[in-house]
Amino acid sequence: MLFASKGAWWMKLKGMTWDQPRGFEPVVAASKAYAAQRGIELSWDKRSLQAFADAPIAGLAETHDFIVLDHPHVGQIAETGALLPLPEPEDADASLGGSAESYLWNGQCWAYAIDAACQMAACRPDLDAPQPVYWEDFLRSEASQYRAITPLLPVDAFDMFMTLVAGRGGEVMPINPDEFVSETNGLYALGILRALYKLGPSAQTEMNPIKVLETLSTTDEFACSPCLFGYVNYARPGFRDHKISYFDLPLCEGYSLPRAILGGAGIGVSAKTQHPNEAIAFAQWITSGAVQSGVYLDNNGQPANRHTWLAQAENPYLAGFFKGAFHTIDNAWTRPRDIWFLGFVDDVCEIMSDFFRKDIPAEDFLTQINSLYRHNLQKA
Repeated sequence: MLFASKGAWWMKLKGMTWDQPRGFEPVVAASKAYAAQRGIELSWDKRSLQAFADAPIAGLAETHDFIVLDHPHVGQIAETGALLPLPEPEDADASLGGSAESYLWNGQCWAYAIDAACQMAACRPDLDAPQPVYWEDFLRSEASQYRAITPLLPVDAFDMFMTLVAGRGGEVMPINPDEFVSETNGLYALGILRALYKLGPSAQTEMNPIKVLETLSTTDEFACSPCLFGYVNYARPGFRDHKISYFDLPLCEGYSLPRAILGGAGIGVSAKTQHPNEAIAFAQWITSGAVQSGVYLDNNGQPANRHTWLAQAENPYLAGFFKGAFHTIDNAWTRPRDIWFLGFVDDVCEIMSDFFRKDIPAEDFLTQINSLYRHNLQKA
């Protein structure tokens, strides 16, 4: 859209992001800087974290020039043509783990990595509680010493299920048409999840990572969370009563690599935009190293640029995030992006809380997961 302002013609573009300081404040601040440089006004709407995870992109692309999105939507985006394919990122060395690659699908780039995250472990360093080294530590009699609390809202519990399977070398992919994960890995993951549920409050099944981080940073009841999506905000001095530090995920015994689920966000350009060249130029600008390390980081942003993470590991105010779990995020794995996956996740989340609250036997629950997997795979 073009409009007259102060005797000059300006261009106005609109984006959709997600409703949390990390998702909203850095894109707004960067957009103001961009407007001052380029004479293009950018405004932003925001949707809930749940909508960020599962709302279809096609509808948002009807009314917005940019959409900040989660990478499992990429297969759906490619099929619907909701977003424009983009030139591939210029700096191949800037990707943190698989961040940039997670938006590549069928030989085309559908978004640029703007925010990087993964499941990592968090703690209150001032409480001096021990940190778990292995997932099996939570199965032992002394597990209460960790004072753990875990986000087990259905989507987070299922994400952790996949992370635990991946930690045993079984990255979940549609390799076997009959089962989502092997019986051995699936039962292992469900066993760890049940142990963590019993170690914490029953309200964990209603808690996402933000609620857990709020609890950790404002009370002294718990000392760690062994698996949640990290937020740099909570490592910043003064953001909450107490600073949170992050560390690498526990390992599965016998394995040497923490394999967390890759999170974060990408910025894509709507196929319906009237100004594709200008929109692509902004998406490239806001994901560039200078912006990610500058105005984006300075305004509660969690950059996706690898160079920024390495530099901030030496920043005493932020090293508790950028250095603490760097090994985990640099080895994080990408969730399936095939079109069957989003529906499958929704179906599993419908029953996930029952596993904890109704104490469903792990063998029976794994059978349900694999049944839902087959159903969604056949629909695709």
